[in-house]
Amino acid sequence: MKEGIHPTLHEVEAHCACGNAFQTRSTAPNLSVTLCSSCHPFYSGEVRFVDTAGKIEKFNKKFSKFYKA
Repeated sequence: MKEGIHPTLHEVEAHCACGNAFQTRSTAPNLSVTLCSSCHPFYSGEVRFVDTAGKIEKFNKKFSKFYKA
């Protein structure tokens, strides 16, 4: 490997939107995430609807002209 071209790896504390915090490594000095293993429906077993910033509505608007109901 070449010397001096790789980013520095930091030990950081990532903060989730649910309030959970966990230790990880990243090239960024601090991390903020929207979903983590304690609040994600797949890992928590909780059934809930997760739509970030209206992505489903955006998808439906974009492709509604192809699929008329």
